[in-house]
Amino acid sequence: MGRRSHVHAAALIALSLVTAGSAAALRVPGAPNCPIFPRSNPWNRAVDALPVAANSRELIRSIGLGTGLHADFGSGTWDGGPIGIPFNVVGRKTPRVKLTFDYADQSDKGPYPLPRNLELEHGGDRHALMIDRSSCKLYEVYALHGWRAGSGAIWNLRSNRLRPAGWTSADAAGLPMLPGLARWDEVNRGLIDHALRFTVENTRRAYLYPARHFASSSNDPSLPPMGLRVRLKAGYRIDSFPRQARVVLQALKRYGMFVADNGSDWYISGAPSAHWDNDALHTLERVKGSAFEVVDTRSLSR
Repeated sequence: MGRRSHVHAAALIALSLVTAGSAAALRVPGAPNCPIFPRSNPWNRAVDALPVAANSRELIRSIGLGTGLHADFGSGTWDGGPIGIPFNVVGRKTPRVKLTFDYADQSDKGPYPLPRNLELEHGGDRHALMIDRSSCKLYEVYALHGWRAGSGAIWNLRSNRLRPAGWTSADAAGLPMLPGLARWDEVNRGLIDHALRFTVENTRRAYLYPARHFASSSNDPSLPPMGLRVRLKAGYRIDSFPRQARVVLQALKRYGMFVADNGSDWYISGAPSAHWDNDALHTLERVKGSAFEVVDTRSLSR
């Protein structure tokens, strides 16, 4: 088979994956009737054809040109807890709890469905994510300790409605967290059909659509605002990477990822799973910040 035929076959495979898998990729196991927001949602919009932002180089430099990606998720445990941000699928019978929030003026009152076997993010942030399969609502909580938490947000998974301007969520950027997680079921299917979520150490006192909140006192224009969207450059070769890493990198080319919180530079979020190959995920560290560019996403907010 000639080179032209190989290219044609690869294109047909990619097209079949998108056609057969895109609807499924926007849903999670256990809640098959609930979309992870409409197809028109910014999380689900491809950005591979959008222009590069004029200040792209400056912003990427501030995050780290020579710093590699890090998969902040995987299999097994770290320091006694799962590696990544788990999510819980709940239903009508799940007990509802009235939480007390530190940031009550920017939190949705609830009540919040907290199952007895709640899977919670291990570590300081203690995020709790719950998908109600009966109502297709997403409940997200930051810093959950018993019936007290830092902040909380409730999302209608069938709506594109944003948080009020200036409001946080369970995430510093005021964004939902679930749609930005890399998930094993998607990688196993061969397609991540949405943008991902990542952190940077230093951000600016500003936010870009669809983010609604900042978490910085700096006005330095070289620093990224919350909601900044970056993508892996189209010409970056990914064929030598293991399959799990390759699926993640292909998503970063087509959908990119949002700056969602302050944290370690270039840390990508995902849900824990026993099926992740940690060695394969570690190869993402070969991809340096210089391989990324900032996307001009102004057209998505119109």
